Amino acid sequence: MRAMLLEKPKPAEENPLRLADVPLPTPGAGQIRVRVSACAVCHTDLHIVESDIPLPRLPIIPGHQIVGVVDALGAGAQQFREGERVGIPWLYSTCGECAYCRKGLENLCEKAQFTGYHVNGGYAEAVLVPEAFAYPIPAIFSDLQAAPLLCAGIIGFRALRLSNVRPGERLGLFGFGASAHVVIQLARHEGCEVYAFSRTVSHRQLASQLGATWVGTAEDSPPEQLDAAIVFAPAGKLVLDALRHLRKGGTVALAGITMSTIPEIDYRLLYHERIVRSVANCTRADARGLLHDAEQVPVRTEIEIYPLAEANQALQNMKQSKIGGAAVLKI
Repeated sequence: MRAMLLEKPKPAEENPLRLADVPLPTPGAGQIRVRVSACAVCHTDLHIVESDIPLPRLPIIPGHQIVGVVDALGAGAQQFREGERVGIPWLYSTCGECAYCRKGLENLCEKAQFTGYHVNGGYAEAVLVPEAFAYPIPAIFSDLQAAPLLCAGIIGFRALRLSNVRPGERLGLFGFGASAHVVIQLARHEGCEVYAFSRTVSHRQLASQLGATWVGTAEDSPPEQLDAAIVFAPAGKLVLDALRHLRKGGTVALAGITMSTIPEIDYRLLYHERIVRSVANCTRADARGLLHDAEQVPVRTEIEIYPLAEANQALQNMKQSKIGGAAVLKI
């Protein structure tokens, strides 16, 4: 099968992924094989190919926002039938036994594995996954439209919940890429006012089109204090910007897998019980919750489509903030 293979991390501009022919994988016990039709491109993929986060194995096929059709079942797999459409997200497997799993925090599992990071992912014509970590896709979404929901959507959903924002309150979004453009639709559906901060003109325009109450840059001051904020861009300085606009008792949720150094915080910004918290990975409950809510809204994903062989170009365009919404590889 064809796949985009990472053999050595490099800057995205140096085309780190190579189109290769690799063996078609065979599902093991409890696994299903999925013929991939679409895989959205994530900032985490960029961090992987550029080795911004430690890589547990090489070579690796990236990609963890996968939509496709089940075409083979491993021994004992019976949750899906061949021909069913499923989605595969970042969380590939957990141990189910550690203290975090027992407390319902499987996103923090000591032995968690992640798609396109520990195991080969969706920049390929087929992929394996434990059947317990795959999800039916609501019929309302096409394959291409559904793909960004499998990480941008799920992580955004978790970040929205951990921001503690309540219906009708004011939510700030710092960085307006694939995840934020899903979150704004979820938040507005709950009656929140959304204030979008982005350095990119086209991203601010998209935020306005999706119903933002106010748009500006991180240096600008919104007309009202925020009740909560989510920082999507991996720039530590934005934590201070978010705190500067946050009311007493508000929460800033940090949704990135990595971030540049957060500058020294003047305690007056943090005082009055303001909270700063990270968002790590996701749970299966998050995946199910997002897919349910996205269908109810319904969420409309803005996508730019690339063929599999142009995955390097998609990563480059993402890095340069040239993509409105989400990039999706059509396999």
